[in-house]
Amino acid sequence: MNKFIELASIDVSSHIEKKGQLSYLSWAWAVDQLLRQDPEANWEWLEPRFYPDQTVMVGCTVTAFGKPITMHLPVMDNRNNAIQSPDARKISDAQMRCLVKAIACHGLGLYIYAGEDLPSEGPYQEYVDKTLPKLEKAAAEGSSALKLAFGTLPASQHKNQFWADHGEALKLWATGVDNG
Repeated sequence: MNKFIELASIDVSSHIEKKGQLSYLSWAWAVDQLLRQDPEANWEWLEPRFYPDQTVMVGCTVTAFGKPITMHLPVMDNRNNAIQSPDARKISDAQMRCLVKAIACHGLGLYIYAGEDLPSEGPYQEYVDKTLPKLEKAAAEGSSALKLAFGTLPASQHKNQFWADHGEALKLWATGVDNG
């Protein structure tokens, strides 16, 4: 089986933690899951980049299954706002979140990041917050259950945007369940 699909099919829902408006996986759990699938996996942090406005960007490259993937993440508060003059603890926390984000690009919990570039407030986010758990549950039961659950959602101005933002990750998860 494709290792991306294998990792993407792992149900992470009971391991999602929330801090303010951020949803994330524990770095320890994500590393554990990755190393169970690829004991040779490794990661390397890039030098933090300091910007003139005193914000900081961290980066991490995770190599798993022979493929390196690099991600970047600003040092942020729990409202997704970049922090000016972050201390060492804030930078370290951002590095660990960046590690998890790079692991997610190999499949594990990738759907958590779907739509991360969208505004986190307003009617669309309310729709996502209400709809995503229902469809995650359906995806965990397979493609047929996901298709049925999406089909029974009432028509909404947000439905198509939701599917554009989250559909691929949900389909990958459901396909992984189907292929068991």
